[in-house]
Parts: sequence; structure tokens; C-alpha cells
Amino acid sequence: QVQLVESGGGLVQPGGSLRLSCAASGFTFRSYAMSWYRQAPGKEREWVARITSTGGVRTYADSVKGRFTISRDNAKSTVYLQMNSLKPEDTAVYYCNVLVLGYDYWGQGTQVTVSS
Repeated sequence: QVQLVESGGGLVQPGGSLRLSCAASGFTFRSYAMSWYRQAPGKEREWVARITSTGGVRTYADSVKGRFTISRDNAKSTVYLQMNSLKPEDTAVYYCNVLVLGYDYWGQGTQVTVSS
């Protein structure tokens, strides 16, 4: 079965950096685009970034463009989110996502807190 396991969250000061990882299994990872979403307290889940199966095309939400970088390692079945210049408004639970055969799969999420 499809499994997505996020890691790398934590507490960081404004202006700091974190790198999130999402280890995938149960499907042919190299064949699917992958995305990151986030959900802040009291808000709806929002899309953050997407990377195509080969990594050739990466797209970002305006709120993170220029600060976040999505990447993938198909040999390790892992997708990453490098987050730089973090702001308090980036505080959220971050989720990895894949759409396989018309069904959305989600990981359990990893908490990112940006605070001084």
C-alpha cells in the first residue's frame, strides 16, 4: 500500500532553515509527481510546491517562491523541501502528497514552528 512518511520538522527561529523529507513506498515513485502541502492552525490545507516525476518542472505557491526548493531522489524514493528564510507565517504541519490512480495519498505530517 502507498505510504508517505515525513520527517525533519522542528522549531526554528525566523530567518532560519529546515529541510523536510518524505520517504515513499508502495508505488513506482519515479513515475509520479509529488507535492508538499501545509496546514496552519485554524486554516485550510494549502498547496506549497510540486515536482514532476523526473524533477524537470518545479512549481511553487507565491508565498514561498524564492525561499523554498522542492527536490527528489528517485533512487531513494524520497522528496525533499528545503525551506530558507523562514517566517512565523510558515508555521504549519507540512504534508507530503501523491495522486495515484485518482486517489490522493497523504503522510502523517511534520510540524514546523517558526518562532523566536
